[in-house]
Amino acid sequence: MTTPEITIATPADRATVVDTLVAAFVKDPVLRCLFPDEETYPRYAAAFFGHLFDKRVHRKSIWTIGGGASVALWDPPTGQPAAGAAAAPAAAHGLPEVSPYPADVQARVQGYDDVVHDALPTYPFWYLGVLGTHPDSAGRGWGRAVMRAGLDRAAADGLPAILETSNPGNVELYRRAGWEVMSFLPEPVPTWLMMQQPPG
Repeated sequence: MTTPEITIATPADRATVVDTLVAAFVKDPVLRCLFPDEETYPRYAAAFFGHLFDKRVHRKSIWTIGGGASVALWDPPTGQPAAGAAAAPAAAHGLPEVSPYPADVQARVQGYDDVVHDALPTYPFWYLGVLGTHPDSAGRGWGRAVMRAGLDRAAADGLPAILETSNPGNVELYRRAGWEVMSFLPEPVPTWLMMQQPPG
């Protein structure tokens, strides 16, 4: 079977990308720590991923495949925003100026974001903030394909790539794709930070 074309997301792809990520992360340890209530998870997760999409889409660093069935949201290095986008530190998630969450949820999101941000290196790198595939499209290798698009961009810049995962099963999957564990964060959710160096 031919792999569909990988494309860079535009604002028109927002709804599809958000729907994919809300479905992909329904059992993710971090998302369920942040949004544990079944009733509010879809709404809060949509706000969460919508903000991440909005933060990156004008930097042309969101790669999709299969009409948004798999998506990789990357942060370019600090100081390399797209034209018209404000420069911001490369952080795990970042937060909207006006919170879409009640105070207790906002505190959890902020707390997790602060812990991961504080663990990131200060030198330039490409950051794979989110990688997800809609469950209906799992098993096709599309996630690896959109991840590779960002890795190729990082390699072209001669920079390392960094990601975080709180799913223990993902650690070995990422290792097989060339990533290595750089640190482990025990709280608020056990999380592994992983790095892939550029070739050479």
